[in-house]
Amino acid sequence: MTEFEHVTTDAAVKTYKSANGVFEALLGEVRELSKKKPDATLSKSKVTLINAVLSDLLTILNSEPEGKYLHALEDENLPQVSDALMMMAQFNTVLIAFRARYYQSVEVGYERYWITKELLAAWESEETQDENDEDHQ
Repeated sequence: MTEFEHVTTDAAVKTYKSANGVFEALLGEVRELSKKKPDATLSKSKVTLINAVLSDLLTILNSEPEGKYLHALEDENLPQVSDALMMMAQFNTVLIAFRARYYQSVEVGYERYWITKELLAAWESEETQDENDEDHQ
């Protein structure tokens, strides 16, 4: 089995998949707001909604090399739309890097897989089973 330089977990992939779509939608909305009123202050409810998604993403992105710069939006002193957009753009960059790092093309069939500990363990188990089957023939 090919060794992979970067390996994540099924739980991290699940978090990525569940939060990324919502994040992209929120990022689009904040971009639109930024075009109209970049200096406007976000409402408490908007910050709470955005932070709910960012908090989920932080659980998987904090350990990424680029993740050390990420944090949720300030909810005590509500941010301006342009500040929120800048922070969300950083999240977007790290999300793109996460996908590029762990969603890889594999030589067998050249299909793409999320490279996770669990997937590699399953492949290892299949290889061991195939070797055992060959030994008994």
